[in-house]
Amino acid sequence: MANTDFSLDVLRAYTPEVRQPSDFDSFWSTTIDDARQADSGFTLTPAATPITGIRIDDLTFSGFGGEPIKAWIMRPANVSGPLPTIVEFQGYNGGRGLPGEKLHWAASGYVHVFMDTRGQGSGWGSGGDTPDPHGSGPATAGFMTRGIHDPAEYYYRRLFTDAVRLVDLVKTLDFVDPRRIALSGASQGGGIAIAATALSDGVRAVMPDVPFLSHFRRAVEATPEEPFTEITRYLAVHRERVEATFDTLSYFDGVNFASRIEAPAYFSVALMDGIVLPSTVFAAYNNLASIDKDIAVYAYNGHEGGQFLQWTRQAAWLPERLA
Repeated sequence: MANTDFSLDVLRAYTPEVRQPSDFDSFWSTTIDDARQADSGFTLTPAATPITGIRIDDLTFSGFGGEPIKAWIMRPANVSGPLPTIVEFQGYNGGRGLPGEKLHWAASGYVHVFMDTRGQGSGWGSGGDTPDPHGSGPATAGFMTRGIHDPAEYYYRRLFTDAVRLVDLVKTLDFVDPRRIALSGASQGGGIAIAATALSDGVRAVMPDVPFLSHFRRAVEATPEEPFTEITRYLAVHRERVEATFDTLSYFDGVNFASRIEAPAYFSVALMDGIVLPSTVFAAYNNLASIDKDIAVYAYNGHEGGQFLQWTRQAAWLPERLA
């Protein structure tokens, strides 16, 4: 395996121009306001699990359009709040899995909220539980081109909105300290974390790990592996829709969200990543408005990145930001 992109010194200075719609902010404020008006409430029930040292609850909350979205909430047993909280998002075509698969944050004294991903969860792992009750125009297999003909219909509009609505709800829970909430996720989950941080009020820190969904033009034109190649295949057929497609994607580009983030940020990147090119990660990272930011570089890794080592670095970095 070899480096998949520019040299590290070029990457550290890489700040490409990315198209940004003139109505980017109004598009998202209207989207989020509409979802808040459609709120359908939430339920929180104990999960069926043999685990006793960590309390695990099954959450159903109101996402895009008031539609029910699932999540797990894990927290130290027999500890009264409010506690610092991590809201985490899942990678591409993974689901929330089974209760108890992710215990490291809760075992470290945090509330850990792990969101299911609508319509996904059948590609790997232990599955998901949330449908996406929306159709799509012409699209390739996968999720990257669903509704891509119109920003209002694009799949990631619904998914990013779900994430923001989860942050809204988590702030209201009596065992959560609303002043100490951080967002995280790897790959697609990192891209969702970037978007949700930009679109939510009061997020104190964000930790995107090898984040997906940034600098779409370069990603589509240069990434050798799926899932960005879903868009490549779509454009190979819909030849007349190239610019319209990138217009849609500009509303969902992590570079545009990053420029609106002032919270402390801790990214990671892998220089041999053929799924998320390092240049697309640095395009977002270098455009952060954050004064307090850092990026862990894994020179000899692919998309797996730093794995548990990266989590230990996040766990060391975060307490000062939530103090």
